[in-house]
Amino acid sequence: MWIIYALGSAFFAGLTAILAKCGIRETDSSVATAIRTIVVLIFSWIMAMLSTPLSSIWSISLRTWIFLILSGIATGASWLCYFHALQKGDVNKVVPIDKSSTVLTMLLAMIFLGERTGTSGILSIVLIGIGTFLMIEKKESTGTKEEGNHSWVAYALLSALFASLTSILGKIGIENIDSNLGTAIRTIIVLLMSWIVVFATGKKEKLKEVHKKELFFIIVSGFATGASWLCYYRALQEGPASVVIPIDKLSIIVTIIFSRIVFKEHLSKKALTGLLAIIAGTLLIALPALW
Repeated sequence: MWIIYALGSAFFAGLTAILAKCGIRETDSSVATAIRTIVVLIFSWIMAMLSTPLSSIWSISLRTWIFLILSGIATGASWLCYFHALQKGDVNKVVPIDKSSTVLTMLLAMIFLGERTGTSGILSIVLIGIGTFLMIEKKESTGTKEEGNHSWVAYALLSALFASLTSILGKIGIENIDSNLGTAIRTIIVLLMSWIVVFATGKKEKLKEVHKKELFFIIVSGFATGASWLCYYRALQEGPASVVIPIDKLSIIVTIIFSRIVFKEHLSKKALTGLLAIIAGTLLIALPALW
């Protein structure tokens, strides 16, 4: 069943990137992140209350609290970097860099979680790594961004780093509690972090400048994120992180398809080859889990 949740996570995560991009064309990325986190918080707590008694929160161990909080901080940092990168760069350029966290996370899962992998697992890591590199290297420019402005690259790389830490810390944090409750608790940390950034950087006045159309997309992207999170951490709780995470990263397929339809962004032949390598590497490690 966790395979289904992992695929659901990938689908909703793919939609999140497109919806979020539509919501930050004029809106500051930090402000948009803070707003959408409110939606995710409400959504996640509703699901948590439907799946587990809230009284169970008092039985959570100190160790679990620590890892949930650290995971929330890593998530907040990843979000802020990711959506800033999305605002500055093309979707089909930013997303592959962010998804490079797959390789790092799989390696960390083997080191810290003791998840073993055979020849197929190693080959999978190599294929995903090569595919990501090919997609990062060259893609056709849409002409919507200045060629000389590459600041988004640093933010995309930081997003990938923090996303890797999020997955490992989150996996440990939900070992002994309901995944929906764990997600809801983590979201509180992300919410606090997002709004602290807004006020600390003096961007609170920009809340009044958010256009209604972009606000709609920000809110909808929040629901997509909430759905993706709930599926992801349910899959992560029941399945091995080294398999769940690559499946989740297949959201890149959904994102690229919609970026082509919505933003008219194109992939070069080299980037398409990279995408196929990522898909092959993911299937190589995921298919055995189905049997």
